[in-house]
Parts: sequence; structure tokens; C-alpha cells
Amino acid sequence: MWDNVRRACGIYPEKRISCLRKNGQEVRNISDMVDVLAEAFASIFSASNYTEPLLTHKNRTERIKLRFQTTKHIYYNTDLTIFELHTALSVLKHTSPGPDEVTYSMLQHLSENSLLNILYMFNRIWKEHVFPDCWKHAFIIPIPKPCKDPQDPLNYRPIALTSCMCKLFERIVNVRLVHILEKNEYISPFQSGFRKSRSTIDNLMSLETDIRVAFLKRNHLVSIFFDIYKAYDRTWRVRMGNTYSNFFCQGEGVPQGSVLSATLFVSAINPILSVIPQSVQKNLYVDDLYISCYARNMQLIERQLQTAINNIVEWSNKSGFTISAQKTIGIHFCKRPLHPDPELLLSGVPIRFQDNYTFLGIVFDKCLTFLPHIASLRKRCLRSLNILRTLSNTSWGADRSCLLRVYRSVIRPMIDYGSVAYGSARPSYLKRLDYVHHQALRLCLGAFRTSPIPSLYAEAFEPSLSSRRDKLSLSYYFRILSNDIHPLRGTLLNGNNNRLFNARPSCILILDCVCAIYLQTLFMM
Repeated sequence: MWDNVRRACGIYPEKRISCLRKNGQEVRNISDMVDVLAEAFASIFSASNYTEPLLTHKNRTERIKLRFQTTKHIYYNTDLTIFELHTALSVLKHTSPGPDEVTYSMLQHLSENSLLNILYMFNRIWKEHVFPDCWKHAFIIPIPKPCKDPQDPLNYRPIALTSCMCKLFERIVNVRLVHILEKNEYISPFQSGFRKSRSTIDNLMSLETDIRVAFLKRNHLVSIFFDIYKAYDRTWRVRMGNTYSNFFCQGEGVPQGSVLSATLFVSAINPILSVIPQSVQKNLYVDDLYISCYARNMQLIERQLQTAINNIVEWSNKSGFTISAQKTIGIHFCKRPLHPDPELLLSGVPIRFQDNYTFLGIVFDKCLTFLPHIASLRKRCLRSLNILRTLSNTSWGADRSCLLRVYRSVIRPMIDYGSVAYGSARPSYLKRLDYVHHQALRLCLGAFRTSPIPSLYAEAFEPSLSSRRDKLSLSYYFRILSNDIHPLRGTLLNGNNNRLFNARPSCILILDCVCAIYLQTLFMM
């Protein structure tokens, strides 16, 4: 968004990579830099990074011939249909083309006869398992990671540009694959990534609910947030402007830039949840894994979590995933500050405990006040208000409807995200975000600083933030109730928790109790 604002003001920032370091030496020639980046990307997940036991297991397993037998009469093995092709084309968005320079726009404007020819080619590939060579190549655009040293080639994120024809074919196959995985419940209900009607809010609410229940029972709760080292950076020809590197092969991992990559990765990491004991809560969003356990006895928590950690490490050593011990963080959630943190080890390295941790964009503090998150969110939103100040210039600025559209699409989603979880904070903390909301409406409407707040809501057709949080909470609550296998369904419908909250009214309520009060109030009106 800021790039568009700068362009509107005639400012075009320079983003060219000027220098890289390789073995302590500076590389400035662009043709050498693209090769340095390509080598770095290719080396991240090559087989040479695996441990000796894993390499031995991998080589032994790959020597076993697969006895794959299937039948064409199974519905997911039948020929691809023109309906599936049209459906895949209808959801495509315009993206940069791959090495063959065929764009989605070209494919969407083809005649019916041309689409039938493409479908015939897709079905030959589907049955004969022979893929065009150009589909196996990709251009890699290096994007610098924020707040990292730009001279380190490992601090760039590889964005792959693959063939649009290949991605169209994979999109059709992916729909069938996802249908099979969901229908047969191959994917754990505790995995929320890349699944229909699931989101990061499921993981955030699961953690927030567990902490609230632990506080209600006056227990300790310890959470461990794992970092899977470079889970997706498995790329291979790097492009910078019009300069290309040499070709590099991707030896391991899911295909970079492939439509199937997300589904394949979720399927590959799914077994990690099965090795965690039932007494330990767990949740996974793609590769963001956390486990937690609550009890009155800290020694019991340590034993349960250490067993789970050992199982996860053992599984990762066999599967090829690498758990970063330096970036794995623990938090001891407790309202009484005198208790020492537990002592847990990950591959012999002590797990570091912190008072705060940012999990899926929400800052959780050890007392679950959400004050650090609200302060950080308020700071980011106030900075983003400068967009509205720039666009509301009195001589050339946008009109009211355009400014409101910018606010609702750029700034308000920042406040809405995770509000179902952090909405349980104290009202005095949440009011700190009201200033952002009111200031944004004044900028959009051109209102005076003395304008009454109710008049701002009426003029902009905007509800208050508290009303919006209530609406989002109710929508999420009904979404959970509509899903019989949702992992939060059992917790929210637990009558024992409701009785405990009724017995201790000073405790902050979980989502189920809050929504019950909302609904009761609505029915009484």
C-alpha cells in the first residue's frame, strides 16, 4: 500500500540488490550475485544437510520398489473433465508467467476448441505420467526478508515463477486430492492450515481458551512454540531484472511455487500430531506447532511436555524436518509471578522461556492481559493512518467513499484480526484502540476534532469496535457449532467449564460463555 502511495507522489524507491557476501568476500557483479543466490537456495534443503541416521534411513527406504496398484474405475482416477477445467480457470488471478511466458489471461480467453485441446493434453499427462520439461523449471525472484542483513544470501525469500499451464493442471488435481484427504479424514482436526472453513483464529482461540480454563482452575499452563527450520524454502534459476543464473536442481522437499506444495506439505507434516500424548494439547497451522499442558503440579507438566518434545524430536529426525532449538520458545502462563519456569530440553539444548511471544500475529503475555499486543497494534495502526492523511490532501485528495474504502481494506482488518481472541482483554485496554478508529473516521469524513463520536458512526455507517468484536465473535462461535469435528467444539460446549465460571464470576469468560450472554441479551431486547 505504501508503495502505491509513494508512486502517487512520484517517488519510486530503488530495490536493486547492490552487494552479497560469499565466504567473506563481497560479490557485486550481477551475474555472479544471481549464481550466489541460486546456490544458497539450492543448498538449504539438499540431502547433504541431513543427519547420518536420516540419510541411511532415506537411502534404505528409496531402494525399496513401490508396489503401487490402483484402478481407473475409482472416481478420483478418472479422466479430467471440461467442467473441472472451467472451474479452475474461473478462480485464477493474474500472476507473472513462468519460463514459457504463458499467462493466465491468455488461457482464460481461449476458445472452447482450444480448451478441449488443452484438456486432451492434460488427460494424456494424467494417464501416461509424462510431464513437459518446461514444467519442471522455475524462475526464482529473491525477495529480502524484513529486518535482516541484505548481504546474506540466506536472508532472501525465494518466490518461484512456474508455468501457468502447469499450475492450472495442478489446480485441478489439487481439488481432487483435497477432497480425498478431507472425506477420509486423513488430515488431523488439529491442523488448520490451508483447509476450508479453518484459519489461524482456530489456533489462537484454542490457546486462549486453554489458558483461560487453566486460570479458572488455578493451574499452571506451559506452552512450547516450535520453529521448524526453513520448512518451505526448498527450491531454480534465479532472475534479477534481465539477468539469469545457471540452472540448479531441487533435491529435496515440496516443489517451490507449485499449487500442490501446500497440500503435500500439510500431508507430510500431519503425522507429527500423532506422536504427541493425549494429555498434551496441540495445534498446528501448516508448520507453526505449539503444545501446552496445564496442571497444579509443575513436575507433572514437565514430565508430560518433555515426553512430547522427545517424541517430536524423534519423529523429526526420521522425517527430515529440522526443529530449531534456538528459535523454539516456551511461556509459563501464570498470574502469580513467584513460580520458577520449568526446565525442558530440546535435543539436549534448554528451551528458552520468555514473558511474551508473538504467535500467528498475536502477542501472548504470561498473564494473558494482551496489553503488549494492544500497544503494538495501536502503534502499527497509528503509523498506517498516515496513508489516510496523505490521500486526504485538500487540493488533490480522494473523496469520502474512497477514503472509507481504504480504511476498511487496510487499517480496520489489522484491528479485526485476532479480535475474537484479544477481545477478552480488559475494557480499559481495548479502549486504547478506539482512538485509532475515531481518528480514522475523522480523516475519512473531514470531521472536526470536536465532532461527537456517535455522529462519526452515523455519517460513516461504521459500528463501534466493541460492536464489531461482538459480531465477529458470534460469527466465529456459530462457525464452530456448524463443524462437528472442530477441535474447539468440545471445549466450548463443556458444561463443567460453564459451572466453574458461574462459581467464579471474577474470572474472564471463554468464548462460549460470552456468546451465551450476547444471545440472551439479544433475545430479551
